[in-house]
Amino acid sequence: MVTLVSSAGGMLAMLNESHLSLKLHALINLNNSVDIFWPEISTSVPLIESLYEDEEFDQHQRQLAALLVSKVFYYLGELNDSLSYALGAGPLFDVSEDSDYVHTLLAKAIDEYASFKSKAAESNDESTKVDPRLEAIVERLLDKCIVDGKYQQAMGTAIECRRLDKLEEAITRSDNVQGTLSYCIHVSHSFVNLREYRQEVLRLLVKVFQKLPSPDYLSICQSLMFLDEPEGVASILETLLRSENQDDALLAHQIAFDLVENEHQAFLLNVRDRLALPKSQPSEPVEPTPSDADSTQNAGVNGPDDVPMTEGESASAVNVPEDPSEKLYAERLNKIKGILSGETSIQLTLQFLYSHNKSDLLILKTIKQSVEMRNSVCHSATIYANAIMHAGTTVDTFLRENLDWLSRATNWAKFSATAGLGVIHRGHLQQGRSLMAPYLPQGGTGGGGSPYSEGGALYALGLIHANHGEGIKQFLRDSLRSTTVEVIQHGACLGLGLASLGTADEDIYEEIKNVLYTDSAVAGEAAGISMGLLMVGTGSDKANEMLTYAHETQHEKIIRGLALGIALTVYGREEEADTLIEQMTRDQDPILRYGGMYALALAYRGTANNKAIRQLLHFAVSDVSDDVRRTAVLALGFVLYSDPEQTPRIVSLLSESYNPHVRYGAALAVGISCAGTGLSEAISLLEPLTSDVVDFVRQGALIAMAMVMVQINEASDSRVGTFRRQLEKIILDKHEDTMSKMGAILASGILDAGGRNVTIRLLSKTKHDKITAVVGLAVFSQFWYWYPLIYFISLAFSPTALIGLNYDLKSPKFEFLSHAKPSLFEYPKPTTVPTTASTVKLPTAVLSTSAKAKARASKKAEEQKANAEVASGPDSTSAAGKGKSSSEKDGEAMQVDSLAEKKPEPEPSFEILTNPARVVPAQEKFIKFLQDSRYVPVKLAPSGFVLLKDLRPTEPEVLAITDTPASTTSTAGGSGPGLQSSSSAMAVDEEPQPPQPFEYTS
Repeated sequence: MVTLVSSAGGMLAMLNESHLSLKLHALINLNNSVDIFWPEISTSVPLIESLYEDEEFDQHQRQLAALLVSKVFYYLGELNDSLSYALGAGPLFDVSEDSDYVHTLLAKAIDEYASFKSKAAESNDESTKVDPRLEAIVERLLDKCIVDGKYQQAMGTAIECRRLDKLEEAITRSDNVQGTLSYCIHVSHSFVNLREYRQEVLRLLVKVFQKLPSPDYLSICQSLMFLDEPEGVASILETLLRSENQDDALLAHQIAFDLVENEHQAFLLNVRDRLALPKSQPSEPVEPTPSDADSTQNAGVNGPDDVPMTEGESASAVNVPEDPSEKLYAERLNKIKGILSGETSIQLTLQFLYSHNKSDLLILKTIKQSVEMRNSVCHSATIYANAIMHAGTTVDTFLRENLDWLSRATNWAKFSATAGLGVIHRGHLQQGRSLMAPYLPQGGTGGGGSPYSEGGALYALGLIHANHGEGIKQFLRDSLRSTTVEVIQHGACLGLGLASLGTADEDIYEEIKNVLYTDSAVAGEAAGISMGLLMVGTGSDKANEMLTYAHETQHEKIIRGLALGIALTVYGREEEADTLIEQMTRDQDPILRYGGMYALALAYRGTANNKAIRQLLHFAVSDVSDDVRRTAVLALGFVLYSDPEQTPRIVSLLSESYNPHVRYGAALAVGISCAGTGLSEAISLLEPLTSDVVDFVRQGALIAMAMVMVQINEASDSRVGTFRRQLEKIILDKHEDTMSKMGAILASGILDAGGRNVTIRLLSKTKHDKITAVVGLAVFSQFWYWYPLIYFISLAFSPTALIGLNYDLKSPKFEFLSHAKPSLFEYPKPTTVPTTASTVKLPTAVLSTSAKAKARASKKAEEQKANAEVASGPDSTSAAGKGKSSSEKDGEAMQVDSLAEKKPEPEPSFEILTNPARVVPAQEKFIKFLQDSRYVPVKLAPSGFVLLKDLRPTEPEVLAITDTPASTTSTAGGSGPGLQSSSSAMAVDEEPQPPQPFEYTS
């Protein structure tokens, strides 16, 4: 019979005995029952501590005493003391024990160790050594995780504790090294806050990747891009291109497309220029940009005689050698240079957006009819909406059909209207300049045209060549040099900044700086932004130079341009930018504090960094300037876009603030970080704001809602339909405020952006930030002060397409599966926005009543006729019969149709898509490649550019036929109005074609 002990008193008394074995017996028993009797034992802690310090005890017994004290302190909630004694317990503290006590102390030990290591790293002080006992516990834990096969746990702990040796061990010993490495990359991007340390981790991962028997070159190159090591990427690409295996060349092309998706122009050009030329015969210099690098690819889009070659273009990029292996390398090199310069992907995107354009001109027509001509804001907003709606499609039918209406734009509205062409033709690199020729400054001083349309045309050129400006930079520089008209300078600065985004070209910087130093408010504002665009992410000393001038000038416009420009220079620099951010956020000038908010937003873009979020929230509630508070809240959207689900939760209280500026900021923060996600929480937060009492808050909420809902249809979320109807109601309402009407018009454009084939993406599929997109949205959000900056939103547009390419970079015909109901992801119906209420009701009114009456009347008449003509012979009877049956069919068809509406056929649960196809973000998880398909993707990807391996190369290939904008541009001959002869035919895609001509015979 077991006797239950009800007190630890006896055991505690034994601790006072002089015999060591009695003390040991007491310690063992107390240790076993400490979780029950800890309140009683706690009274004797000093006694047990003295046993731990007693030299007469052997080491094991002292460690036992330490373990007991540690457990008592744990129950008392004194975790620091508990850990301190647990360290003294040595191996008796069993890291494998599954108890709350061990789990809690291990977490505490890891935190202490990690915090010590990170402080040592930050202060660069390696002399202070960590407590070896603490290190021993952490090492035991890491070893145990590795032995138990808990590799992810081991890697997370090793990264947190800065034990890269253990990280490497965990990766190499894992059973799925590739998967483990991918997980590790994810962890380092998501949870490592310090940029420098993150780079150390990535360097280690690249080293481990390269040791693998079959290295994952896609991941290696992505990591090298993050580390800004172009030579590493170039050598990998060169190795793959020189391989005799065609699959390696396909992989190289896939890597290049994936890198291009991150939109880091300077890095990509660096990689391109480091690729070795083919050996044999005296090599000729490589042209800077092979605009026509892949002649096979571009031939179908632009004839060689279309335009005179601009700077950087060449008929053949590489001199072709005679040696067969080098000849093959030269051919592949041509292709990859075309991809790296971004031109191949731009060309393919252009074809896709043109051929799949589904924009609904009826919506624009409705907006145009409802906008009063006197209201220049809404007139301009309609022009902006048209440009956004047709971004990248090259379809400017609406502008051509409404030239008179368009010509009423004056001054800056004319500037914007001209610049809108740049958004519509974005990516039309070959024809860009000839398209804009009628509006560009003629000759030295600016011809006889309006300076507003000339400035707008230069801005348009920048938008067309955004992030790919090698061919146009020189022309824009010449235009900037040769004018003193500030409006033209304004357009040229913006254009130049866009075309040379992030290239940090010193000469261009000096030229823009000269414009800034003329101290002209209009030109200076654009110069400030342009300097930022040019120096994006360089974190250079140029920022201090710009800050100094911002303190010297008296013009508010210039200070604002510079504030945003400075913020752009620290893009992605994280803690490196802290000094500058501190300087700006403490400035007396609210405009520079406003710039400080943007600097915080862009330096910590997509990191969800707690420190940055805390700072922004602090300014959002404490700054005296509404400007600064609004921007602080808006900036949260940039910091959090990698984790969009967090944003509505963080800004929910701010969205109910008494201050309308803070509510506006909350709306745009949600719009920016949740763009294109259709996130339910985001929509719920924005809904009340779309009917706010303040007009500009409604404007912000409508724009943000459109950003969240882009590429989401009514079948996926019924609130999309409600929102579209709400926009129409606001636009048609004569008494609505101009501000919210403008918001509704812009929202209509964003909802159907890029012919309903683009979404807003700030992260690439490899979870890197898309520099151009983030910068585009940052400058777009500045439209509060300067409407022409609205066009920057087009930089964030990303086509929702899967474009499969073969070895020749052409699109073969192949099918794949979307394992979801087609209605979930189909285009919105083209009649979504009716011109007036009556046109909608007409079909139902006529069909439901008159059709039946008509059918009955004609039936009766024919019966009488048939009875009367029975005697007239068989021919007439058959004719009458025919007439009767056809009219009966008419009547029945009406009824059958209405029945069919009530009882629809069950919708299929999948859909077969043909390359190239529209695949919206929500659809990506349903995309499957068919088992017996001729083509297999090099890398499984649900959208984007996918290189395809041909499993039956001997069979003839069928290429997918896509319309290209070639016919329209070649007829243009570079002139303005003649530009798009055939575009009007396909502008309203869903409209049926008129019937063929025929002759009527009775």
